[in-house]
Amino acid sequence: MADIVSLLLPFFGLILIGYIAAKATKQPAEALGWLNTFIIYAALPALFFKLVSRTPIEELTRVDFIVTDIAATYAVFVLLFAIGRFVRGNPLDDCTIQSFAGAYGNIGYMGPGLALLALGEGAAVPVALIICFENALHFIVAPALMAAAGDDKRSAGRLAADIARKVALHPFILSTAAGFSVAALHLDQPLAFQRLVDYLAQAAAPCALFAMGVTLALRPLKRIPAEISYIVPAKLILHPIAVFIALTAVSGFEPVWIQAAVLLASLPTATNVFVIGQQYGVWQERASATILITTVLSVASVSLWLIVIRSGLLSLQLFL
Repeated sequence: MADIVSLLLPFFGLILIGYIAAKATKQPAEALGWLNTFIIYAALPALFFKLVSRTPIEELTRVDFIVTDIAATYAVFVLLFAIGRFVRGNPLDDCTIQSFAGAYGNIGYMGPGLALLALGEGAAVPVALIICFENALHFIVAPALMAAAGDDKRSAGRLAADIARKVALHPFILSTAAGFSVAALHLDQPLAFQRLVDYLAQAAAPCALFAMGVTLALRPLKRIPAEISYIVPAKLILHPIAVFIALTAVSGFEPVWIQAAVLLASLPTATNVFVIGQQYGVWQERASATILITTVLSVASVSLWLIVIRSGLLSLQLFL
């Protein structure tokens, strides 16, 4: 248990420091802009490039792993969508944000730091693949469903072009693609360039977690959604279980890949869910509340998942 605490204390401690700093200094939300710019356009892309470019290319082409992980994630998404739409009778746009709240984890800001700290360098490749491909698909699904709901007024052609541009030009996608190219071509990177990438990559986790704490402090808990009763267990419990079952059923993956995927699936709701809701004017306050609640509860739930991982239970084969 002591090693779990030693892993999580600095991790969630950085979030807490950001939260306290925001409450104490009372800086406006706009003050966070340049830090977020640094994280999204420099630090995290450098980390993803580093992880991917220094990995043998054969490990980067595990399509079976990517498809299985995404299938498990979207199984949870579809389940929540069906509950919201057919059980609770919510409109299509509300159901979309609710489903993302239960299936879109904070994998970009929280994933790399925690997974590498807990599982070591062996988790680097699955973490990079999950972040890259899940984010790319989320960028496609969100505007497509919002267009179906009537909240996106762009024409079909304009919508498709905007989605393609957003996916192709996102810093996470570009940096991962660059890493793929370097790995595939076996290019030697100049030492000075490697040091720059390492320097930026080292800043990714601390800055991202601090910024996340600030963001949580700037979004006070105003409205707790009724849907929280099933979104929270879906995100923190059902999602990692679904990923574990799916990857075990397919089999053929290294234990650390399964552990990394489960750990990322156990993370709380991504702050991007609020951004999507804000962009379309849908479920904003309730998305903010969901992010805050899942993040607070994840201190306990992620601890439990780490105990499960460290105990070796994820090495069990459910399907023989």
